[in-house]
Amino acid sequence: MTQKVAIVTAGGSGMGAATARRLSRDGYHVAILSSSGKGEALAKELGGIGVTGSNLVQDDVKRLVDLTVERWGRVDALVNSAGHGPRAAILDIPDEDWHRGLDVYFLSAVRAIRLVTPIMQAQKSGAIVNISTAWAFEPDAMFPTSAMARAGLAAFTKIFVDKYAPDNIRMNNVQPGWIDSLPATDERRQRVPMQRYGTSDEIAGTIAFLLSADAGYITGQNIRVDGGVTKSI
Repeated sequence: MTQKVAIVTAGGSGMGAATARRLSRDGYHVAILSSSGKGEALAKELGGIGVTGSNLVQDDVKRLVDLTVERWGRVDALVNSAGHGPRAAILDIPDEDWHRGLDVYFLSAVRAIRLVTPIMQAQKSGAIVNISTAWAFEPDAMFPTSAMARAGLAAFTKIFVDKYAPDNIRMNNVQPGWIDSLPATDERRQRVPMQRYGTSDEIAGTIAFLLSADAGYITGQNIRVDGGVTKSI
């Protein structure tokens, strides 16, 4: 049986790193992109491929994808994580910061998706998960550029699956709430019905499920993993 291959962007720490570790435990070969160098160290630990670079730079993402295909010949899974974009009061955000938010939270995913989709088409299989935010549909003034760009990512996902589902390529968004990779405050914790922060490992577990055969009929969805902070009908 062919061992599956996963690419994780922004995977040096937090939810990205937890996902890389989980997928490695689940039997995937793992390739990791990280701007800090932590991704290379983690990839070495996991016996995978690590590239120090940014998902804001197309050439860096392409280098990781090319190395992955050169070594393992396929890409079965892509997990798009992201860094942190600009934050300010909504009318204090200048044009360049809105553009930066779009780059960090939206185009960072699109760059990798453009590169892996032809590979998955040739295989007639593949699964993509984008790490989004629980506030994409119920935006909070604390994260304006994130909410704006990730609402766009949800729309992009719907359009993508209409086009590529016939090629057996699935895409879903995971929408974390307050997670332990963020600074903890009592005020934020009290806003969560479960009265706790989620863990990066819980997000990684959700992503691993969405990439698995058990989720083979799930595509085009936005899965909230937020302890009940946001509600959907």
